[in-house]
Amino acid sequence: MARSYDVVVIGAGPAGYVAAIRCAQLGLRTACVDKWINKQGKSALGGTCLNVGCIPSKDLLQASEYYHRLKHQFQAYGIHAKEASIDVPTMIAHKDRIVQGLTDGVATLFRANSIDHIHGHGRLLDSKRVEISDISTGEAKEVVETKHVILASGSVPAQMGEAPLDHERIVDSTGALEFQEVPQRLGIIGAGIIGLEMGSVWCRLGSQVVLLEALDEFLPSVDQQLSKEALRQFKKQGLDIRLGARVVSSRKTKKQVTLNYQDSGGEHELAVDRLIVAVGRRPNTEGLFTPESGVALDERGFIDVDEHCRTNAPGVYAIGDVVRGPMLAHKGSEEGIAVAELIAGSAAHVNYETIPWVIYTEPEIAWVGKTEQALKATVEPYKVGVFPFAANGRARAMEAGVGMVKIIAHAESDRLLGAHIVGPMASELIAEAVVAMEYAASAEDLARTVHAHPTLSEAVHEAALAVDKRAVHRAN
Repeated sequence: MARSYDVVVIGAGPAGYVAAIRCAQLGLRTACVDKWINKQGKSALGGTCLNVGCIPSKDLLQASEYYHRLKHQFQAYGIHAKEASIDVPTMIAHKDRIVQGLTDGVATLFRANSIDHIHGHGRLLDSKRVEISDISTGEAKEVVETKHVILASGSVPAQMGEAPLDHERIVDSTGALEFQEVPQRLGIIGAGIIGLEMGSVWCRLGSQVVLLEALDEFLPSVDQQLSKEALRQFKKQGLDIRLGARVVSSRKTKKQVTLNYQDSGGEHELAVDRLIVAVGRRPNTEGLFTPESGVALDERGFIDVDEHCRTNAPGVYAIGDVVRGPMLAHKGSEEGIAVAELIAGSAAHVNYETIPWVIYTEPEIAWVGKTEQALKATVEPYKVGVFPFAANGRARAMEAGVGMVKIIAHAESDRLLGAHIVGPMASELIAEAVVAMEYAASAEDLARTVHAHPTLSEAVHEAALAVDKRAVHRAN
């Protein structure tokens, strides 16, 4: 007799494992099917984010920042370290220990919540049946039955025929986390979030980094005032960012990769020791469901869902990177919680207007809500307040007085429309604006909120004051 559940989740990334835990908390008998195998050859929960994405990349960013500051910034405090060096294998080993601890932690949570972890490839059949196949052979092992299915299979790196991966000289974002030495010359195709973060890591450690971006505009989804400041800071750090550069071919030898690309100036050639292909991600739907399941894809290859993440098939939901919206771990997690609560009969909602974005470079870039260029394209009246970190005492004491906070409010109602930060700890500071927007706060509400001194958050306070030309620590 087939095993039977209330809910079966396919995928154990931040969307899937959070959905499974919340389902179990709500009293639903839950199983989670996942096929991830870690570098030790064992099954591991957490998906891309915990294993080869958000967590390991931030570990390397932190390590490289410590090294860079020790080499180039601590002298300002009178701290001198002679012959400082970086042991890359030890840095990678630290990253692996952090990943192992967190993925083991998810497994512990599964046990604590009595969730069945089924290792294998899950595929949705008709009538809400889920087939489990062996990872190595592809042979079907069993079929489980369930009342509800949540598809949360995540995304995979996009590839390009002009630079096919060999997983040695030419790698994707996963391979970029496993270098055992600092490449002298590093090429990156794509100057988006992944390209900038990986470029920052290896640039700080000594690589000559060149990023080739096909778009003519740098970070087009970021508020233009901030993206221009970020580009200026990145170039000062040594990142060679070439916009409007379209790669047309590549050739590889045992020692280097040679790229041919075109820009407004014609055709060019670039030789590098290692190449990272960081041209985005695509939904991972291959082999996820059969035509008989009733699940449909939209025109971009994402699973078609409504505002409650329901697919065309009754009782089948899809969340995270496989559906519309930003490919962000926290977005997927919130969708997982919402769907679990809907299945349990409760009301649930995800406010897509207040999902924060972060780029973990130095300076960090974080934003929520609408950009000024988006508002200019509409008839919605707005007003802006900006405050630079150069005028913030805590930032100056940290030798991090670059960037700014930008607050955008409705010109008539004063309601917050967006918040944009480039500067130190932007990833943490943006949370204040997210909470404020979630409660439909105004710029005046932020301006009247007491902020501790001296803190970086005072820059948010001053930017809110600047919306009505009331900033205290800069000329209005």
